[in-house]
Amino acid sequence: MKIDILTLFPEMFQGPFDQSIIKRAREKGLVEIKIHNLRNWAEDKHRTVDDRPYGGGPGMILKVDIIDSALQTLKQNSQTLLLSPQGKPFSQPKAQELSKKEHLILLCGHYEGVDERARNHLVDEEISIGDYVLTGGELPAMVIIDAVTRLIPGVLENPKATQSESFSTSQLDVKRPTLLDYPQYTPPEKYRAWSVPKILLSGDHQKIKKWRRRKAREKTKEKRPDLIRT
Repeated sequence: MKIDILTLFPEMFQGPFDQSIIKRAREKGLVEIKIHNLRNWAEDKHRTVDDRPYGGGPGMILKVDIIDSALQTLKQNSQTLLLSPQGKPFSQPKAQELSKKEHLILLCGHYEGVDERARNHLVDEEISIGDYVLTGGELPAMVIIDAVTRLIPGVLENPKATQSESFSTSQLDVKRPTLLDYPQYTPPEKYRAWSVPKILLSGDHQKIKKWRRRKAREKTKEKRPDLIRT
């Protein structure tokens, strides 16, 4: 997979992609990540990429012509995402969908947003990582790339590990990925007054599977009842 990031602050990406799973994916050649400064497409001496909005109002807006020039340079069988609080909420199913793409372009919004014409005509979709306001789209871009990269075949040494994680419940034979992870324990069997549930020590895999399914649903109902669908 190829990933291009358009940002006003490329320095923010130094470090996160040079560690752990993403680093190994890049070393294996499974993902190629390039970071581009949006100012590279500005034509004036001040490298201007934003302007005041028509009709007045606070803040500055990223210019449509700059965004268009950048995308025209990078687009090639691509899926273009605008990171914006107005976008659809990011989810595990969306991460799985994006992991199958050959080329992603992530446009990091900033200031008071982007020219509406860029939103309507130049990007394929808008994505938000939550109902709160961040300084820009750089942190959301990092979150999305992390979630997507680990789903690319060959990135994880044990791809089945993702099947038991929160929001990814195929190991429990649940069709809809809406459950949190079930409780998990490691040795020692007893620590202070806290013991590992006896069912996990039984060796009965069918009973353990049923217990995990029940506990996953109980935990979801307790912590994220909004995820339970009846």
